[in-house]
Amino acid sequence: MSTYTVKLDPLRNPEPILADFPHYVEPLPADRRFAAPPLVDDPGGTLAVRAWRWWYNARAIVETENRLDPRATAIVVVHPWGIDDGHGLRTPQPAGVSFFCTEAKNRIALTHMREVLSPFLDRLRDRVALIGYSLPGTEDPIRRLLYASISTPLENLDIEEGERQLRVLLDQWPFTGEPLIPALELSEAAPVSSYFALTPSTETGQRYDRNFRKHLPMPVSAGIGHQPQDVAFYDDEGYAKVRDFLKARGVRHVLLAGYATDMCVISTTCGYRNFSGDFNVFLLGDATLATFPAATTPRFATQVAVANAALTQLVTQVHWVRSPEDRRTAGEKSA
Repeated sequence: MSTYTVKLDPLRNPEPILADFPHYVEPLPADRRFAAPPLVDDPGGTLAVRAWRWWYNARAIVETENRLDPRATAIVVVHPWGIDDGHGLRTPQPAGVSFFCTEAKNRIALTHMREVLSPFLDRLRDRVALIGYSLPGTEDPIRRLLYASISTPLENLDIEEGERQLRVLLDQWPFTGEPLIPALELSEAAPVSSYFALTPSTETGQRYDRNFRKHLPMPVSAGIGHQPQDVAFYDDEGYAKVRDFLKARGVRHVLLAGYATDMCVISTTCGYRNFSGDFNVFLLGDATLATFPAATTPRFATQVAVANAALTQLVTQVHWVRSPEDRRTAGEKSA
């Protein structure tokens, strides 16, 4: 144990929070913000990670400037599903749902990966211990060729063959289902509840998508510049396997990104509810998107999801994570 001094210094004219990508995340205004001592201060830590939390008792946002050992830091991306991204896995027609549940919303997520997440991963890939992606299911023969994993070392990959097999498999799948049910038998006493029971908002299964997620391997999205040394984690293999693998690699800190902030990033195998019990977690507030039903933009839903996460997690953003190389580049630009 160690003693942490709770010292709050008012911040004067601080830089905005979550303002770098306002078309994905609505910037978060706050009238009271304080700086506090770092929570993580590794000896020789060269990865600067500014982060914040919302503290009701302090009635303010509290920020810390942390210094992490990059060799003890992993970046984990939750559910970067490769749907409607050119791989061949497509939203089933005419009424199927998957990932962000419509083709238009999936395109927004794909663009977010390309504009925000992938550049961040590329910037830090050679400086952190590893980059990992959580995917549904268990490791299968095709993804065993495509991705290094807890069980599959890098030298066993045959990415070209894996892509070929994936393409052949997906080209054979129809990605079709039935149209919406034309008539419903509703309860006379409770028509509203029976209506929703018969028409759940995101029904999957044989009717609308032929259970394609049970039969097809989910690839990492083409929106991410996946590299062979990156690691795939599989949800159904359990959190303990991921935890033990990361600890064996000397990982103590997790920079967490992914989709969707309000669900999968919270409570799936690589969600922050699991990780925060064993690692120092920093949620990347602009390298994530929340689900946004009925809305045309994820901005507001993501802001709310990130603000709620900040009740129990530290939140950072991609430009608040800086290595010495980044700081030198910034200095050269300003000069």
